[in-house]
Amino acid sequence: MAAANSNGKTSGLRSVFLQVYARLKSDLLQDLAFDWTEDSRQWIDRMLEYNVPGGKLNRGLSVIDSYKLLKDGQELSEDEIFLSCSLGWCIEWLQAYFLVLDDIMDGSHTRRGQPCWFRVPKVDMIAINDGILLRNHVPIIIRKNFREKSYYVDLLDLFNEVEFQTASGQMLDLITTHEGEKDLSKYTMPVYCRIVQYKTAYYSFYLPVACALLMSGENLDNFTDVKNILIEMGTYFQVQDDYLDCYGDPKVIGKIGTDIEDFKCSWLVVQALERADENQKKILSENYGKLDAAHVAKVKQLYKDLDLENVYLEYESKSYEKLIASIEAQPSKSVQEVLKSFLGKIYKRQK
Repeated sequence: MAAANSNGKTSGLRSVFLQVYARLKSDLLQDLAFDWTEDSRQWIDRMLEYNVPGGKLNRGLSVIDSYKLLKDGQELSEDEIFLSCSLGWCIEWLQAYFLVLDDIMDGSHTRRGQPCWFRVPKVDMIAINDGILLRNHVPIIIRKNFREKSYYVDLLDLFNEVEFQTASGQMLDLITTHEGEKDLSKYTMPVYCRIVQYKTAYYSFYLPVACALLMSGENLDNFTDVKNILIEMGTYFQVQDDYLDCYGDPKVIGKIGTDIEDFKCSWLVVQALERADENQKKILSENYGKLDAAHVAKVKQLYKDLDLENVYLEYESKSYEKLIASIEAQPSKSVQEVLKSFLGKIYKRQK
């Protein structure tokens, strides 16, 4: 998901967005709720720089994009830009919290091309507390900048609910893919969809739009259809990710996919299990989740035999048609624009 269509607009918005990050970080490092020492201030400064602004920032930038579209493209005031950027950063902070702890749970080695935070010398399990601090920064930012707004409580409720949904999705993912209990029979489409919906779609797709709607004075209870469309879009996005992990060009996607080696509950393996005969299921159970290239090659050959590339292309086409129909059924043109903007950013993406 890119922030805007033209490169100039995107880089300009990104630059403003990063300026707001610097201001929010400075506020946090001066927060009077804690009696800072020089060491603690330096630690948090370094921890934030390492974990918060280093990603693509798509989720955060989407708040500003969505708010602009809801305002029918009107020029935003300085205050509106600052507030929409602040909520965007709250999502990036939430994402950083999830990733710091997720990497510990998964025993991961790298994140965004550098060692995971807990792998950095002298950090180790202090990273758990850093994750908790990242989570606690979100309500501090919201309280400082939104306390006088009519939607202040709704914002806090929204972030709390989405955090709970994401953590529940992570729990489901972890108990389905227990290390040492490699049981492919657990990998079904309903299980896959539930993991994806809760672990990824709520905070990546629904949360940015919900923030923009609240800023626009809307009641989220009136946008259940919009939420459902965004959750469906988030599922489609994750299916794309799973497909690109196997079929994407590593030079384009920026990493070598390891879902097969990692025994991931991937859309591809669920599709394979639904289509495989007994002999093919045996091949899958003997080779899926093994680290060496020969086993991976056997799984990829099985995917080829089952024509999963074309199964995906058909899924992509049908998903797009269904999403467009749902979007065009929305009564508000500006809401349609927001949803089409999201879909346009991800449809047929290569990375």
